[in-house]
Amino acid sequence: MIYNWQKKDWKKFTYDKQEIAEYIVAFSEKIGLSKGALNVLSKEQHSQSMIDSLVLEAIKTSEIEGEYISRKDVLSSIKRNIGVSVKDSTVRDVRAKGIASMLVNVHNSYEQTLSKETLFEWHSMLFSKNTNISVGAWRSHEEPMQVVSGSIGKEVVHFEAPASSDVPNEMDAFIDWFNRTAPLAKNEIKFAAVRSAIAHLYFESIHPFEDGNGRIGRAIAEKALLQSIGYPLLISLSSSIEDNRKLYYESLKQGQRSNEITKWLVYFIEVILNALDNSAKIVDFTIKKTQLFDAYKDQINDRQEKVLRKMLESSIEEFEGGMSAKKYMKITKASKATATRDIQKLSELGIFTQVGKGRSTTYKINLDN
Repeated sequence: MIYNWQKKDWKKFTYDKQEIAEYIVAFSEKIGLSKGALNVLSKEQHSQSMIDSLVLEAIKTSEIEGEYISRKDVLSSIKRNIGVSVKDSTVRDVRAKGIASMLVNVHNSYEQTLSKETLFEWHSMLFSKNTNISVGAWRSHEEPMQVVSGSIGKEVVHFEAPASSDVPNEMDAFIDWFNRTAPLAKNEIKFAAVRSAIAHLYFESIHPFEDGNGRIGRAIAEKALLQSIGYPLLISLSSSIEDNRKLYYESLKQGQRSNEITKWLVYFIEVILNALDNSAKIVDFTIKKTQLFDAYKDQINDRQEKVLRKMLESSIEEFEGGMSAKKYMKITKASKATATRDIQKLSELGIFTQVGKGRSTTYKINLDN
């Protein structure tokens, strides 16, 4: 098998502009809507949307790699990294701390040029406690860097990256390309989604680290996107990728077989479009949360507010399993009678919607009330 980096036209990426034209138009429309939605947010709402987006990205980019990290620790780490006060700042999951630190750094420094030092810093954040790999440095092992699947003895090689000895030169060229194609640079790529897609494919094809290439590669794609847009858009590419992880790996595999990358661009721009839709949902969720508390602040007590905030905390997903009287008692330390009265009042106000009956009765929040 001959891979993209082994071909004579390596680094000379080409594509059919006509075939991706409709995607570029759709991207421009969604970016306009996203900017408009963010502009109406208050400072507090914007901060909450950013936290939700970063938490989602941290969770999903890790899940793509088969890692399931603590949402609570991710949330705590992200809040601390952006300067939001956290009651319990103890973070037990070092993986959560690492990915949170890296993503906040990416978000806060997207305008800056890319450098080897930046990439090493991101890698060190991801693997601060890992002593099994070379951290904050390019890979240097002599054996081939391969992406494989299958059981031992029946491995299937999906991709083989350039030799470790070639990585320093390859990455120098990649970093130079990234900075030359940035806004107002010599070889600016004006279409943000195209630059983001190429940056991810290019980096993944070099696979410069022993581990963490996927997470850092997706961070690079987001940096490229934000740079080219020129706006700190709240977006999680990984949440869109995770929706169909198999398609992501298959598209990446096919994209690494040739330097004619039209199909890869179509796939990745669709990922970005879906991510923008998810971003709109996060913004809408934030607004609805604010409206909920504003509308009922004089009609609910401290216990009810605590439960509602717990259910809505940093997730557009429903509180796992819904709220039950037992969970309510545990969160508020209230008696069963008090919990029952509080839940009944929330139901009467239309804030809670009942799910199930009898012992299996739970409640979910009606944000459209």
